[in-house]
Amino acid sequence: MRRRLSRDTLRSDFVRKVAEISGQNLLACYQCGKCSAGCPVVSEMDILPSQVIRLAQLGSDEEVLNSRTIWLCASCMTCMARCPKGVDLAKVMEALRLIRLRKNIDHVDISSIDAGKLPQIAVVSNLRKFTG
Repeated sequence: MRRRLSRDTLRSDFVRKVAEISGQNLLACYQCGKCSAGCPVVSEMDILPSQVIRLAQLGSDEEVLNSRTIWLCASCMTCMARCPKGVDLAKVMEALRLIRLRKNIDHVDISSIDAGKLPQIAVVSNLRKFTG
C-alpha cells in the first residue's frame, strides 16, 4: 500500500498528539537511518526505529501502536546521540506507549487463564504488564 505525505496527514491529530506528549518534532526526521543502524535492540524489532517515525509522520497510528517495537525500545539514547537533527526517539517511543495504553485495550483475557496451574505472582505481573 502506497502512502503519501500530505498537508492533512502532517497536521493530523495523531501527529500532533505524539509531538505534544513527546515534545519532539516528528517532521525534523529526514530518514537518514542512523537511529536504526545504532540501535542495540533492532534485531528483535518488527519495524525499524526510523520506520516508526515515518509511519507516525504518515499518520499510520494503528500500525505503529500495534507494533512490538514501541515496547522493545530500551531508551538507551543511542538513537538520539546519533541523530543529526537531535530527535529524541526514546521520547517518541514513550509517547506512543502512552497513547497505546490510553486506549485501554486489554491484551489478556482473564477468563482464559487457569490460575490453578500458575504461580500467583506470574498472573499478577502478566496482568500489570499487558492490561491497559
